[in-house]
Amino acid sequence: MPIQKGIKIIAENRKAFHDYFIDERFECGVALSGTEVKSLRAGKVNLKDSYCQVKDGEIFVIGVHISPYENGNRFNLDPMRTRKLLMHKREIIRLYSKTKEDGLTLVPTKCYFKDSKVKFEIGLARGKKNFDKRDTEAAKQAKRDIERAVKNRNNL
Repeated sequence: MPIQKGIKIIAENRKAFHDYFIDERFECGVALSGTEVKSLRAGKVNLKDSYCQVKDGEIFVIGVHISPYENGNRFNLDPMRTRKLLMHKREIIRLYSKTKEDGLTLVPTKCYFKDSKVKFEIGLARGKKNFDKRDTEAAKQAKRDIERAVKNRNNL
């Protein structure tokens, strides 16, 4: 099988962008079983309500639901199991120190294939307050109204 080049997005965590300000983003690999990769190729993953946690110098993603592969029989694992993320030690230490002192959290924002390898994009996130969410929604609505007005003006 030839190696695929480029990036193919499997899933995005849109709720993370609604609930958090994403300050920095990091790319990391993930340790998976064979049937989980096949299920990811079918696009059966849910990143909603997931987060990352640093424990004993390793980083884990918790709450990611990868549906069992239909033809996997006994090789299927628990769909909600904790999975280890693969990053350099110095990056993990840096992220751990930032989350401890600044009140930040780590959330997975995207899952994708990069050159036939599964990668997660995790974001260093700061929580939004309700008024921040309303401001963001108002800005999006204003932008949509402006685009709609420009489009209608050009059609005349």
